[in-house]
Amino acid sequence: MQHTMILGILVFDRIKEAGMTQKVLSAHAGVIRTRLGFHELSDKVCSRVGTIVLVLQGDPEQWKELEEDLSAIGGVEIKKMTFDYLFR
Repeated sequence: MQHTMILGILVFDRIKEAGMTQKVLSAHAGVIRTRLGFHELSDKVCSRVGTIVLVLQGDPEQWKELEEDLSAIGGVEIKKMTFDYLFR
């Protein structure tokens, strides 16, 4: 059985929380297969709110640790999707 988890992370204040968020993501880099980050940027505004999408691989116990470490950061909201499938 193969397992994939997708985490959606909303960072409410990128300026305040970006450093700690980056530290946690770096510490758990071994289970992150894909990482996409988005925030609004224009000539007039650079949004303080950011969104990160992670596709996780490997040990589901390590995914739980990553989620717990991210949840410990103030100003972060996490949503998740899990997929379990047979690889043929």
